[in-house]
Amino acid sequence: MSSQEVKRNSGRKSEEVAENGEFARLLAESERSLTEGELIRGRVLQVTPDEVIVDIGYKSEGMIPRHEFQNVPASKLPAVGQEIDAILERTEDPSGYVILSHEKARRIKAWDMVEAAFASGASVRGRVIERVKGGLAVDIGVRAFLPGSIADTRPLKNLDILKGREMEFRVVGLDKKRGNIVLSRKAILDEVAEVKKKEAAEALAEGRTLHGVVKNLTEYGAFVDLGGIDGLLHVTDMSWGRLAHPSEAVHVGQAVDVKVLKFDPESGRISLGMKQLKPDPWQDLPSHYPVGARVRGRVVSLTEYGAFVELEEGIEGLIHVSEMSWTKKVKNPAKLLPVGSIVEAVISDVNTETRRLSLSLRATEANPWERLAEKYRIGDRINGVVRNLTDFGAFVEIEEGIDGLVHVSDMSWGRRVKHPSEVLRKGDQIQAILTAIDVENRRISLSIKEFRPNEWEAFARKHHSGEVVEGRVAKVADFGVFVRLPEGLEGLMHVSETDLARGRKLSDVYHPDEPIRVRILRIEVEEQRIGLSSRDLGPAAEADADPEPPTEPEHSSPHEVHEEGHADPHLQALVAPPGLEAPTPAAASGEAAEERVAEQVADRAS
Repeated sequence: MSSQEVKRNSGRKSEEVAENGEFARLLAESERSLTEGELIRGRVLQVTPDEVIVDIGYKSEGMIPRHEFQNVPASKLPAVGQEIDAILERTEDPSGYVILSHEKARRIKAWDMVEAAFASGASVRGRVIERVKGGLAVDIGVRAFLPGSIADTRPLKNLDILKGREMEFRVVGLDKKRGNIVLSRKAILDEVAEVKKKEAAEALAEGRTLHGVVKNLTEYGAFVDLGGIDGLLHVTDMSWGRLAHPSEAVHVGQAVDVKVLKFDPESGRISLGMKQLKPDPWQDLPSHYPVGARVRGRVVSLTEYGAFVELEEGIEGLIHVSEMSWTKKVKNPAKLLPVGSIVEAVISDVNTETRRLSLSLRATEANPWERLAEKYRIGDRINGVVRNLTDFGAFVEIEEGIDGLVHVSDMSWGRRVKHPSEVLRKGDQIQAILTAIDVENRRISLSIKEFRPNEWEAFARKHHSGEVVEGRVAKVADFGVFVRLPEGLEGLMHVSETDLARGRKLSDVYHPDEPIRVRILRIEVEEQRIGLSSRDLGPAAEADADPEPPTEPEHSSPHEVHEEGHADPHLQALVAPPGLEAPTPAAASGEAAEERVAEQVADRAS
């Protein structure tokens, strides 16, 4: 046998040995026994819409149902040739496949990983699957629960924004028997924020300008992410102008430049400002808006006491209701100046310290009160219409929007007017005398008693000193009794002109509205006083006897009285009994009698 034949024979024998070895291996694998529940590793042979075929080194291929991968992203689906772990469910089904479960294999491995992470405090990575009651379901190899309250550093209004996202979590609760796993994303974020806070705190300095992103809005401001650390941008620090809500200046996700106003290292609180990056418009305000200048602006808000007008961004002035009209009392500013309307006004005051700017709407027109003061003088006769009646007087319209007051004390010379309706009615056309005008306080005083009979002069003509008259008690005071006389006037009977016993009070003897007989001591027309006395009157019958001729009174003569037919029937009482001193004149009375008591006492003492 040649050497070449030997070589050929030896080659054939080696190939046969190799083939026999591979056959033996395959035979051994086919005869290998598999146990249900066993964790095995195989290689993906084929991926179909319904199943994943896996070579597990057995006489039959393994099959994993495709629905076990329904929550797995397309990028992470098993590929042909990829090795994969699975749990053997059944050795063979009617189709000849070994039934496998990749989900159970993942769950077993995941539980081992979760237990290790829970024990060590390590983080786990997972993907948010869906929204569930109270939070979110997360796939970390096994289904876990993420409560909504710890899904972020602050409670999120919409948890759906986290769906489908892969994130790091901390395992904060574990119950393997019940299959419960509780995760926290807040714990991870807090740890990251704490690290970044320390790094950022070193770079934070008051007055420094930083770049950030608006993270969240509240009613009072916005939280700005400065790169792992949040700062508060208060609504008052967003603009020099007025903002009703932070959303008028910024929105979530907006990149903003802010200035650090204050940083507290202990609490970690950072106060930020946006308006501080712009010049303060109030610094040089007086030069731009001097007092007396006419300006135009837009009404931005209304209150019960006035309207705020924006002249430019950050500059607002107040038009108080008292500065809206010269003649009208504005109760509702909205009727005159609706929000959004453009208005012209005059600057009346600027205070840069309190940042207040006062405006006047009425100053844009001539002051009708000044014009009225030039047109009329004190003592002029004025025609007007009664517009309103009050307890203290009547308001008379002199010109459109300008009223004068006729006080009740100026409606009659002496008669007490309890209410102006006794003399005037609403709508009456009247004449009045101008008695006072106050332009600054916008007040006009009028009097109508000059056009009415003078009750004091009439009383003086009709009655005289020493005459006894009938009246009624109007009021009882400590110093005397006010008596209402027939003509409507009141006189004062001083306590010394009564027969009151020592130790008794006038109120014990005299009561309001009781009839009373008194003697007239004195009539003072100019001072509007009538002094009265009840001493030594004698019986009523005595007063009815024929009187002796009286002495001449101060303001009228007996002839005048008799000529008018008003002879007093009690003239006999005018003569004092022999030995009796003439009565001392008492103080007068009237509407302002109480105010003159001190003067009356002084007169009596003199």
